Amino acid sequence: MSFEALFSTSICYGAGAPQAGWTLALPITLPLAAIALLYTAGAARLWRRSARSRPLRLWQALLFAAGWVILAAALVNPLHALGERVFTAHMIEHELLMAVAAPLLVASCPAAAMMWALPIKLRQALGTAGHAKMLRAVWVAISRPAAATVLHGVAIWAWHVPALFEAALGQGALHYAQHASFLGSGLLFWWVLLPRPGREQAYGSAVMHLFFTSLHTGLLGVLLLVSPKLWYPENAAGAELWSLSPLEDQQLAGLVMWVPAGLIYGGAALLLAGLWIRSSSRKEAPHALHAV
Repeated sequence: MSFEALFSTSICYGAGAPQAGWTLALPITLPLAAIALLYTAGAARLWRRSARSRPLRLWQALLFAAGWVILAAALVNPLHALGERVFTAHMIEHELLMAVAAPLLVASCPAAAMMWALPIKLRQALGTAGHAKMLRAVWVAISRPAAATVLHGVAIWAWHVPALFEAALGQGALHYAQHASFLGSGLLFWWVLLPRPGREQAYGSAVMHLFFTSLHTGLLGVLLLVSPKLWYPENAAGAELWSLSPLEDQQLAGLVMWVPAGLIYGGAALLLAGLWIRSSSRKEAPHALHAV
């Protein structure tokens, strides 16, 4: 097997059915395996060291496992290979990365467990590097809610420019970059906006940015839905596999981006709005009792 073939390996079931292949390319499978091993090793260490926090660790492990399974399902199972021929499958894959796997992984708070899997000297070296002025300045800049929302939005809209989208279909490196930018910007977006202890005051900002993201992704979905022209003809070459015409494939993909994805972003905004109201009520209750 050649080097190039090794990086684009897929296993197909059924004669003449490349659309049914499992993607086993090393740039995908190696990071997935490494992430799973690092988290498992680190979580096991933390589990042995702290009996008091085990219920929390269990929930975090379950969230991580769910996020990792969805990430692997999007990138490895036949949906990935099918996404190169059916635009709706491609859209489902992208939404799984950004709107399902990313928030689950962020909610699992995996950084501590993964750091504990590393040798102590490497942990110290990474800690020192993380305090470098340049890296800290970059992180402070991109981890603001507005910056994370803009970066996530730019990644979504830029990769849906027809020329760039179809170029990614034809080049493996660009295709990996596309998925990496979707997942990376999604992880940053959800990390910045999801609540953590001591960040309750950021609820209002998070609600606003989640609603904004729901609106602009919904707009892109509607544009795909109502457009009379094919945006990505090459990605609709296999639409008949789902008994769709190329234009119907595009319309269904737009509907996927508009409704299910919009419901996730909008639903998260409503959930945080509810938490914001409850948090405000708890803070006001002691003052009300004191006034009485």
